[in-house]
Amino acid sequence: MPVRIEADLILHNGRIWRGRQEGICEALAVWQGKVLATGTSAEMLDLKGEGTKVIDLEGRFASPGLIDNHLHLISTGIVMGWLDARPSAAPTLAILLEEISKRAATTPKGGWIRARGYDQVKLDTGQHPTRWDLDRAAPDHPVLLTRACGHVSVANSRALELGGVSEATPVPDGGVIGVTDGKLNGFLAENAQHLVTAAMPPATTEDLISGIERGGQHLLSFGITSCMDAAVGQISGFAEIQAYEMAKLAGRLPVRVWLTVMGDPEVSIVEDCWRAGLLSGAGDDMLRMGGVKIFLDGSAGGRTAWMTKPYKDEPDNIGVQMLPDAQVEEMVKACHDRGYQMVCHAIGDGAIEQLITAYEKALDANPDPDRRHRVEHCGYSSPEQEARMKAAGILPAPQMAFVHDFGDSYISVLGEERGMRSYPIGTWMRMGLKPSTGSDSPVSSPDPFPNLHAMITRKTGKGTVMDASERLSNEEALQAYTEYGAYSQKAEAVKGRLIPGQWADVAVFDNDLLAASPETILSGTRCLLTLLAGRVVHDAR
Repeated sequence: MPVRIEADLILHNGRIWRGRQEGICEALAVWQGKVLATGTSAEMLDLKGEGTKVIDLEGRFASPGLIDNHLHLISTGIVMGWLDARPSAAPTLAILLEEISKRAATTPKGGWIRARGYDQVKLDTGQHPTRWDLDRAAPDHPVLLTRACGHVSVANSRALELGGVSEATPVPDGGVIGVTDGKLNGFLAENAQHLVTAAMPPATTEDLISGIERGGQHLLSFGITSCMDAAVGQISGFAEIQAYEMAKLAGRLPVRVWLTVMGDPEVSIVEDCWRAGLLSGAGDDMLRMGGVKIFLDGSAGGRTAWMTKPYKDEPDNIGVQMLPDAQVEEMVKACHDRGYQMVCHAIGDGAIEQLITAYEKALDANPDPDRRHRVEHCGYSSPEQEARMKAAGILPAPQMAFVHDFGDSYISVLGEERGMRSYPIGTWMRMGLKPSTGSDSPVSSPDPFPNLHAMITRKTGKGTVMDASERLSNEEALQAYTEYGAYSQKAEAVKGRLIPGQWADVAVFDNDLLAASPETILSGTRCLLTLLAGRVVHDAR
């Protein structure tokens, strides 16, 4: 006679979306952290035993835990302690400078002031702040104000001095140092930012672990149970790997993390990972080694994404090419041959062309039909490039929150024709490219509701519709946030759907994300309950 398994947990009386193919059920049972069965409430309650915990969903909607497939977890946690320079907090230059002055008043003289989130297009001036602006706000403190994208910063005079930056400083490869009338204006883009950040006190191990913990708890409050950390090593090198392991051992790792490690020249930790045996796939379902990241260009809003045609009103500017073709191809092939999945940053069509070509050459020389190399962001791919991606098994990994947050900025710097087609996720979905989504937090908030709204409506925060043909259905948008996030991490067998044998990572919302209007999803939805491996890790009921 077969042994009857009693569930550890039963969720019932709900509207549970298990995945796009599996559809809706009323209840699910959990055993040892994984989905045991799904079905009607009566069927699942039949698995109830003496020690079974039962949660009545009271008719609410539940889905697999969301997967933010591109963010910076450590930075998200750390930046939560910085000055908030986002347009919602500082819509004008005067307010921004006032907030910096307030922070200076509570910061010991000489201490660093960090701020992040401004967008010059949304400031009342329509321009980047300058070092002289920041000097007026905080003359006795080094200040580094970082644009939302993270690819551009403005430093005040004290910060430039500490970084040893003067008018005579050579411009680093892949960097920009701003000058006005022969004088530094404080503008630093891409690799030039390192000149100043190198002068800051290094992050401690506790700083890193606290960032992981704080950022992870923030994700859980939105129903996000898994993420990809998109640039491990960017802050403290290989010490970040140690911090993740220590966080996990100490019970301070709140979410599942897929680690993407820095592979850029000068800051690469690939050799350290290789010597430690940390290849793509190493680890467990809570903390797993992902791919290698190389930056090939900058950001569109900052006019540093590498385009094949110039930016609007700047006929000599096609963005920043970070590395020459031969070097990119050599680095990609070396990592590919070692077995690494590649997850490289390429936004503009120039950078995407360089990256696809490097992937194709590596795959031709050493075939692997299931490597699933990714193009992170992939903002401005051409139809010809997309066809090549499909043929080579290359996946786009966009952040659809960008359409909501920066769509109008894209139109302003690229013009309507190119700007409107930013991040063509509808095309990718129809082609079977299995696009995922993410926030790139702290670039955008990890809040999933603007992200979902943008996928469904293609509307910016101001209401501009950016090519309605690229819209997704509600269910397609959820699929990008769950199943396809798992697929691009080669984890589709263990997460991304609520089916027997997969982890019971569940998010419960106060709104039906399949049936609700996009505007209601954006402005009227909360995550009420989050479960990780069948454990309640967030409860806002």
